[in-house]
Amino acid sequence: MPSNFKTRLFLILFFAGMTGVMSFLLVDLAALVALFPVPEGSEATTITPAIKLLSVIQPTVLLAVAVLIGVLLANRVGLSSPFAESVAAGHPAFATLKPQLAPGLLGGVVGGVSILVTAALFRSLLTAEVIARISKFGTFLPLPTRLLYGGITEELLLRWGLMTLFVWAAWRIFQKARNEPGRNSFIGAILLSSFIFGLAHLPVALLLLGQPTAAIVLFVVIANSAFGVIAGYLYWKYGLESAVIAHMLTHVVLATASYVGMYF
Repeated sequence: MPSNFKTRLFLILFFAGMTGVMSFLLVDLAALVALFPVPEGSEATTITPAIKLLSVIQPTVLLAVAVLIGVLLANRVGLSSPFAESVAAGHPAFATLKPQLAPGLLGGVVGGVSILVTAALFRSLLTAEVIARISKFGTFLPLPTRLLYGGITEELLLRWGLMTLFVWAAWRIFQKARNEPGRNSFIGAILLSSFIFGLAHLPVALLLLGQPTAAIVLFVVIANSAFGVIAGYLYWKYGLESAVIAHMLTHVVLATASYVGMYF
């Protein structure tokens, strides 16, 4: 790929991901932090504009690294972002969304339902206080943040960056004799990146819910990992945008379920 194409692709994906990072500024951090249990004798953190701005620096750096990894390695392992790549190449782009749309929509519905089913199975194992905290936490995350950060930024971090890296590493370590990664490289990368996706939600969950229990840990990891498998498969078979569509729709399903009282 010409370097100028890679530069354009990097910028397109990076700025797309930054819409999600910047949407985090819509979150009322003061109200959110007030929800976290404060150890006895400790003082609650005061949220200043500087702290709020600093909160976007880490995801910005991680986003830049993830986008760069994908730009350098995705094409080499047979993964792609068809829409972004068409835009970067100066080709008509919207036609590339058509084959990704139906799988993405289906994946979003299945992903949302899988999380709802997981929540229903674990609900009886969670205390009333934990359920109340989860429910209240959801009210502090505006839908634009869920759609942009979850749908775009997280897919760039976990699929375009991390999953791509895992596919490439598995290929170069275990399948050197092949001209391209085999099926097992993709399956392993999907499962590992999905598990990491689930684990990545634990710090905030444990900070929010206090003392960790097996039920809390299993619920957070299983619910998020299950969707990660769906998104990883879509990225592999159809392209990054199908995973983005699925992730966005999953948040719509969960937000709708919360509104009608079917999800925390």
